[in-house]
Amino acid sequence: MAPKNKGGDKKGKGKEEGGDKGKGLKPANSINVRHILCEKFSKKEEALEKLRNGAKFDDVAREYSEDKARQGGSLGWKVRGSLDATFEKAAYELEPSTTGNPKYADVKTGFGYHIIMVEGRK
Repeated sequence: MAPKNKGGDKKGKGKEEGGDKGKGLKPANSINVRHILCEKFSKKEEALEKLRNGAKFDDVAREYSEDKARQGGSLGWKVRGSLDATFEKAAYELEPSTTGNPKYADVKTGFGYHIIMVEGRK
């Protein structure tokens, strides 16, 4: 009978914690991500301005996003490799934050202009 790994992967933990290079984020295989998707650059800039002025991410998503807007831009948990490569690279480099005080990045993909925030990593 093979042992079940209930507490997450403990192998190599010392290496991850010891090498605080870059932003100090531990490698993750999935992220809980939200985004605001806009077709036009100008609309994305308006949304960014709202965020800079302290608006909550989910409120701005409901107002500006052209995808999943009624859910505050939530895409839920996404595993590595399941998202557009440009989107995913930016998302996995973000520190987790809250909708009230979001840390976000913006990228352009084939779908349009995205403003991305991450709520959790695992």
